[in-house]
Amino acid sequence: MNLLNIPTSSIFLSSILIASLLIYFPFLFVAYARFQIGYDQSSPRAMFDKLPQYAKRANWAHQNSFETFIIFAAAVLSAYVTGIDTFTGAIAAIAFVVARFFYSIFYILDIPILRSLMYAIGSLSSFSLLILSIIKVSS
Repeated sequence: MNLLNIPTSSIFLSSILIASLLIYFPFLFVAYARFQIGYDQSSPRAMFDKLPQYAKRANWAHQNSFETFIIFAAAVLSAYVTGIDTFTGAIAAIAFVVARFFYSIFYILDIPILRSLMYAIGSLSSFSLLILSIIKVSS
């Protein structure tokens, strides 16, 4: 099955690429803040305490993006390898990418309830792909 005439396998592989790039999206805000306060080449990690709150939150979003990407990549590759070709699988992959983009935005803007909702949507997307893969292999 395809979504907008895009094969599900292409959606899966593209979502991995986009999700890997989204890991670094919040770090753009950290980099901007670091240069605003004067980047310290000799001790860049010590600068964290000097960063404005939005940049600290961006750093946390960046770190969380690595953690969730590992699960998502495993889930989407499982779906790809098992040949999941459903509308649900394609939507789950797309939903993860969209949710992770907004997760970073809401984290940086300090809107915890929406950030948590985006985290939940991303997690549900990953677990949906894993469950679809298990069902496919079991049948």
